[in-house]
Amino acid sequence: MSRQEMDILGWDSCDIIIVTGDAYVDHPSFGMAIIGRMLEAQGFRVDLIAQPDWHSKDAFMGLGKPNLFFGVTSDNRDSMFNRYTSKRKMRHDFF
Repeated sequence: MSRQEMDILGWDSCDIIIVTGDAYVDHPSFGMAIIGRMLEAQGFRVDLIAQPDWHSKDAFMGLGKPNLFFGVTSDNRDSMFNRYTSKRKMRHDFF
C-alpha cells in the first residue's frame, strides 16, 4: 500500500492499482481484498490506495503509473444507508 512496500518486494511498478473508498482490511468480506488477492494469484503485481484524499492528486500519484490500469471501488456501505435513517428520513449530516 506504499512505495516502501513496493521497494521491499523489488517492484519498480505495479500492474494494477486498486483505489477504494474503504479502509483496507485483508478479509473476505471486503470486495477489494478478494479482487486484489485473486489478481495476485494470477501473477499480477497489485497495490491498493485506501481512502485517498481526493482533494489532491498526490495520493493517486504516490505509487506511480500502473502498467495495466487503475481499478476504482466504493466503500461497503449501501448508498441508501448513507442517505436515509432507519425510518426512511433523509439524513442531514453525512458521516
